[in-house]
Amino acid sequence: MKTPLIIEQHFHGAYGVNFNTASAEDISELAIKLRGIGIGGFFPTLVTDSVQNIKRQIEEIKRASRFTPEILGIHLEGIFINPAKKGIHNPEHFLTLTVENYKRIEDEFIKIVTLAPELDEGLIDYLKSKGIKVQAGHCTGWGNIDAATHTFNAMAPVSHRGSSTALSALVDDDAYAEIIGDGLHVSDEALKLFFKSKPTDKVILISDSLPITYSTVKETVFADSKIYYDGKKAVSADGTIAGSTKLLPEIIQILGKKGLFRPEYIENVYRYHNLEPQGEITWDNEFNIISCSPAAEEEF
Repeated sequence: MKTPLIIEQHFHGAYGVNFNTASAEDISELAIKLRGIGIGGFFPTLVTDSVQNIKRQIEEIKRASRFTPEILGIHLEGIFINPAKKGIHNPEHFLTLTVENYKRIEDEFIKIVTLAPELDEGLIDYLKSKGIKVQAGHCTGWGNIDAATHTFNAMAPVSHRGSSTALSALVDDDAYAEIIGDGLHVSDEALKLFFKSKPTDKVILISDSLPITYSTVKETVFADSKIYYDGKKAVSADGTIAGSTKLLPEIIQILGKKGLFRPEYIENVYRYHNLEPQGEITWDNEFNIISCSPAAEEEF
């Protein structure tokens, strides 16, 4: 099986690199490692932080992008989300969903914004006018959005009475929907429901990986929370599950062995962002990467 190189549109770091704190040099070194396991492009995802820190990291990511073509833009997850579905995000940094507040951190390199549509005060229309992808996440509502952020996680669940974020994500055939298929964030039955409900061309696989992914770190601070990794999952002190500890090549292998992976899922993110595929991956029947172009620099 051959597919285009993988694009990570929602992940917070790996190999010890945290996009909320990393230098441009650290990010570029990470890109080399990602390229070696078949990841040909990514959107560094910034978790909720202070306006000052977010602005600083936007500049670091932009600086890295000047000599790292794999960086495709920034995914801003947080600041404009619902405290009721905050997950591990720090609500002290949340801002009202207004254009004025967005302009405090606005930058043309921001390509995706995850927000709570039910709290919108004019921000969604403004973002769309700028060509930014608007995603519903850490929320209880739905609206004029482009995609759902990590479907089922940190959103109002499926309900048989009335509407909910997860239900809308499943039945809105015009919207894309992210899904974390690491076997921990979403049960196998919910994954089957997701893949049966969403049109094949609207599925976006994500890792939502944490900086501790593929590192020796067992404890870290992320989104102002202490995160503990037990070798299987990463959680905060109160037991709230944080992001994944796997990257997409491994998640694809997990889904493939369950019979839930289709090659089109890798292609969808290219269409979502109007990107031209660069390079390709060759997979064996066990969903291991045999080779990837450009040539791998590290083995997975």
